[in-house]
Amino acid sequence: MQNIIEAAGLEKSFGKLKVLKGIGLTVSRSEVLSIMGASGAGKSTLLQILGTLSTPDVGSLVIDGINVLRLNSRLLSAFRNTKIGFVFQFHHLLPEFTAIENTMIPALIAGRSTKDARSEAESLLMELGLAERAGHKPSELSGGEQQRVAIARALVNHPAVIFADEPSGNLDSVTKQELHSLFFKLRDTHGQTFVIVTHDPELASLCDRSLFMRDGQFIDEPLSL
Repeated sequence: MQNIIEAAGLEKSFGKLKVLKGIGLTVSRSEVLSIMGASGAGKSTLLQILGTLSTPDVGSLVIDGINVLRLNSRLLSAFRNTKIGFVFQFHHLLPEFTAIENTMIPALIAGRSTKDARSEAESLLMELGLAERAGHKPSELSGGEQQRVAIARALVNHPAVIFADEPSGNLDSVTKQELHSLFFKLRDTHGQTFVIVTHDPELASLCDRSLFMRDGQFIDEPLSL
């Protein structure tokens, strides 16, 4: 199976603090991978580097066949917008825009027509059970609905991989389970690849593979859940 992500020897320091210590990682197409570890283990720093939001001090990173560390800032921004989707614990929806407008934004940034972007956004919101909420602003949506809008926004450009950072950390238990099921439905229907940083052992247990970080490195022993 083709690898979507191939990372090797990733190191990152902030001043004298070494946060990543030679991380290597491969992620297959359509895989749902979880990364666990205590706070301060380096999970979010790794996710930012994999998502091209931060640059490692040392190492290599290939995403969907592209050596992203060799791209200039303009090409990297375009790559990030079209090939990578993000879902965060706090939804980061723009409060002045409706659900459908929030979903359309990455497609418009990518240069797609308004008609095309709206059609894609409508289709995704319908698939995620939000067709009747498309004209509502974030303040009029529940936490679970806001998170589903964020997922639709992440999907709108058909990215190679979606990175999720504690995506269910701010949801009640029922909504959390619905969100977890949604990730796997999207993998099955869209072939979508997910890399999920989570503290939730229930979510990690559902994933195809779980890795555990400690002190900036992956621990070799399998994670017991």
